[in-house]
Amino acid sequence: MNKARHYIASFRLRTLPLSLSGIFLGTLLASAHGFFQTTPFLLAVATTLSLQILSNLANELGDLQKGTDNTERLGPIRSIQSGALTLSEFKRTIAVFAILSVCFGILLVYSAFDQLFSQDGIVMLLLGATAIVAAIKYTVGKGAYGYHGLGDLSVFLFFGLLSVCGSWFLMVRQIVPVLFLPASAIGLLSVGVLNLNNMRDVENDKVYGKHTLPVLIGIHRAKIYHFCLIIGAFLAMTAYVAFQDFRLSNLLFWLSLPLFAIHLKQMSKSQGRALDPQLKVLSLSTLLFALLAGIGFVI
Repeated sequence: MNKARHYIASFRLRTLPLSLSGIFLGTLLASAHGFFQTTPFLLAVATTLSLQILSNLANELGDLQKGTDNTERLGPIRSIQSGALTLSEFKRTIAVFAILSVCFGILLVYSAFDQLFSQDGIVMLLLGATAIVAAIKYTVGKGAYGYHGLGDLSVFLFFGLLSVCGSWFLMVRQIVPVLFLPASAIGLLSVGVLNLNNMRDVENDKVYGKHTLPVLIGIHRAKIYHFCLIIGAFLAMTAYVAFQDFRLSNLLFWLSLPLFAIHLKQMSKSQGRALDPQLKVLSLSTLLFALLAGIGFVI
């Protein structure tokens, strides 16, 4: 029971709402056009959660191996770092979630397309395989792209474009170019969560050669960048509304603006450990943004 608490801590539950935001928005937008399938939706949620937990576990392992998880780091003390879980136990858990991601992904493709090896099914399987590799390679191995300033791009692609467009495609079976606007909105907000995390750990990351964007451009520019990400998300979603038959309910997502404004105010005056609570705030605000945006088109 004691170890279960540490496993759950390493799952980083506060990141899970963020990972679901794109799935919910893509599915709701598809539903607004009359397309919805319960089983693919539930399997998409299971696949996404498995992938996110896999990414979190692999991130912890990679940072530990590179020395980035240490007593100077300002985030929560990790389970291997504290000795609560052994390295072999942790690696087994990573293997379990890699297998779960594969199994749920295969079931998802089969349920959506009634077969695995149709053209659409093969594309989705390849994208799923890419997502698994990306989840592991973020901090693990010599070529870990999270240590070379590429984390923001990866989060934008997988949490935004793939998540929203992929969940839409599973329902509708086609992609329309305008869908990249709401997908970009979720991608930008998701990058904001990563940027916040990287701003918190900027001093420690400098020492251990983790070249995140705040390390590369400095904390002041990283905060300006953060403002741009949040503002860009609202502009992208508003642009999507402009391409639709206008209804006031389509602007429902603007009701989340006060939460983001409070977050930006807190972020602008905070440094280091004081930024940590804002990770949960921004994750939940992003989920609310996605739900309001999607529901606004459904009602």
